[in-house]
Amino acid sequence: MAPHDHHDAHAHAHDHARHDHHDAHGHAHAMPNTTRAFAIATLVNLAYTLLEAGYGFWTDSLALLSDALHNFGDVLGLALAWGAASMARRAPTERHTYGWRRATLLSPLGNALLLVGFSGALGWEAVRRFSSPPEIPAMPVIVVATIGIAVNLGAAWLMRDGHGSHGHGHDLNRRGAFLHLIADAAVSLAAVLAGFGMLWFDWRWLDPATALLVAVVVAVSAFGLLRDAFEAAMDAVPRNLDQARVLAWLAEQPGVEAVHHLHVWSLGAGEIALTAHLVRPATDDHDAFLDAVVHGLDAQFGINHPTLQIEHGRACEHDRHDRAPHGAAPRG
Repeated sequence: MAPHDHHDAHAHAHDHARHDHHDAHGHAHAMPNTTRAFAIATLVNLAYTLLEAGYGFWTDSLALLSDALHNFGDVLGLALAWGAASMARRAPTERHTYGWRRATLLSPLGNALLLVGFSGALGWEAVRRFSSPPEIPAMPVIVVATIGIAVNLGAAWLMRDGHGSHGHGHDLNRRGAFLHLIADAAVSLAAVLAGFGMLWFDWRWLDPATALLVAVVVAVSAFGLLRDAFEAAMDAVPRNLDQARVLAWLAEQPGVEAVHHLHVWSLGAGEIALTAHLVRPATDDHDAFLDAVVHGLDAQFGINHPTLQIEHGRACEHDRHDRAPHGAAPRG
């Protein structure tokens, strides 16, 4: 094993004093806004879900009942996201040294599983009703679904996630909530159109057809979220990052002869971690070098929680256990 640089911990901590300052005045301010947005969206959607379910039972409309059931699933999902955003604000402890940031990755996973379950239930009931669709009073369906469009679009506006360059501001937790609310607005629009079809043409089949459309929309929107949430929970490299580019950028830094053990993963909403060994024989400016690399990783890739280990030679014992793409060939 090549000797390690004992100055890297000091430089990393020195730079993180500024990084923590940024978090305290940036990320920390964003978190209360995030939890407030989740709280408003959850409570407004819960009120609308109760209204829609009441009218659905009164009119025996599967379109309204299925949308109410879907909205109730989203209320549960929003509540999960709200709780995750609140947990992410908890300070690190001796046992949980990263705090509870990972809750914002686990919440979308549970949210997506809920959506998959609801889509299956809605699809089954819709198919069952096609053989004998009941007569549905169309006007209550139109009115209630129109209210649903306004409610869901308003809540989605609260959940919008400003994606900055290189992944800055990316929040899978908010993205999951945003996608659900946009899907709900689209489904409510379909219910309005179905209501007009039943009102003007007495097309009763539109009621179960709309419910089946709900199931399809939910399943499609859930698939992408389930995939991304599962990958994040399994410490995959974030999809908006190219690890090969990060590896090449590190290898191009002044004095770096090789890069080993590169790992990139998401810590939580808006936080991307990196660990790497940098082979760098020079020993004169490690503090300044590490400061520059840390700032560069944040500016270039949105990686805001890097940990770098400096090695003076290439004979790293762990290299023999490396598998692509963790290691980089020395620069020629």
